[in-house]
Amino acid sequence: MPTRPSPTDVTIPDIQPDFSAPFFAGFQTVASYILAGALLVVLIMLIIAGAALAFRGLASDRIRTWAGENILWIFIAAAVLGAASGLFGWFVNFDFGF
Repeated sequence: MPTRPSPTDVTIPDIQPDFSAPFFAGFQTVASYILAGALLVVLIMLIIAGAALAFRGLASDRIRTWAGENILWIFIAAAVLGAASGLFGWFVNFDFGF
């Protein structure tokens, strides 16, 4: 009858996770494009809203009403997207891919 090894006879190798999966680079690129695109859209909205409110003859009454009602939400969206892209860039160390 063979002898059974005791638990002290077993050597367990160190396990190191491997984060070099190919989809991580693709995820970072897609996320950076989405964040950059959203930031550009919000920046354009902010410029249009600011210009519509600053110059009366530049935009119609409907656009000025929209800008007056939504400029605070546009500022909040710009702050949230800027913070999200900054945190994502800090954690993942990505560039915008341009």
